[in-house]
Amino acid sequence: METSEKLANLALAGLSLAPLVVKVNPNLNVVLTACLTVYIGCHRSVKPAPPSETMSKEHAMRFPLIGSAVLFSLFLLFKFLSKDLVNAILTCYFFVLGIIAFSATLLPAIDRFLPREWNEMTINWHLPYFSSVEVEFTKSQVVAAIPGTFFCTWYALKKHWLANNILGLAFCIQGIEMLSLGSFKTGAILLAGLFVYDIFWVFFTPVMVSVAKSFDAPIKLLFPTADLARPYSMLGLGDIVIPGIFVALALRFDVSRGKGERYFRSAFFGYSVGLIVTIIVMNWFQAAQPALLYIVPGVIGFLALHCIWSGEVKPLLEFDESKASAESSSVDSSKQDTDSAIVDGKPDHKSD
Repeated sequence: METSEKLANLALAGLSLAPLVVKVNPNLNVVLTACLTVYIGCHRSVKPAPPSETMSKEHAMRFPLIGSAVLFSLFLLFKFLSKDLVNAILTCYFFVLGIIAFSATLLPAIDRFLPREWNEMTINWHLPYFSSVEVEFTKSQVVAAIPGTFFCTWYALKKHWLANNILGLAFCIQGIEMLSLGSFKTGAILLAGLFVYDIFWVFFTPVMVSVAKSFDAPIKLLFPTADLARPYSMLGLGDIVIPGIFVALALRFDVSRGKGERYFRSAFFGYSVGLIVTIIVMNWFQAAQPALLYIVPGVIGFLALHCIWSGEVKPLLEFDESKASAESSSVDSSKQDTDSAIVDGKPDHKSD
């Protein structure tokens, strides 16, 4: 882990706990928390192999439609069913997801203190009565799941804003770390679609705001305020994860070229500017704002201006993480085949 990432982790932990002991400006808290989370998630996504889940162009095009269907379904559930019942079911669902996300986020800080074989040897477990369902895990993940289970139990029982935020941050970091857009073209399609999605559901319907206020689950971050009428400022996790996976792609593009964090800095700066503009407009009009309305132009705009200025539009548009991964796997496979043909330092001659 790089020094900058360690400092970002410490800063995020301190910022999350600070409102318990001192008054923290909620606007400043929103900006710093979101930016630190994106920074940490992006750097955690840099691995020898790209993130396991890659989005295709077709998935990117369908995502806003699927998101709209899910959002409207939740709106109808809260409208026609008991809010307590819906939230009780969602709490059970997020209890399991929270253990997985919290444990995975905590794992890098734990596994260094455990035996190496605990991190490398996997255990395959089949669900009782569903033998076709196989779960794969390591002993280190089991150890990390212990504090995760206790923490999620505290969240389920108390629903404290701090527990909500910590689980929300874990979801964000894991989302940015594990998801890949594959290419900048796919990323642009996704962000453009969600740009329209966010504007429509916030400005033209009461659905988004209503669901956000009714949904008692860690799908949003809560920032305490001094206003009794509005005790918390809120930021949806989608406003962190969706642009975050685009910024992470820019970082991995930089790493693949070995030229420093040039385009990552541009995309990250664009995200920060977009978020700040969101806060300014929200306070100016004293109304909820679709954050992606300002973040998407910031992220794409700053990155586009940088690559145009550098004259590297073509390499950026041609970058495809899935193809790079396939080529890397092919090279590794060829190397293993070559090595296996050498025994005791001599070629393995086969008879015809």
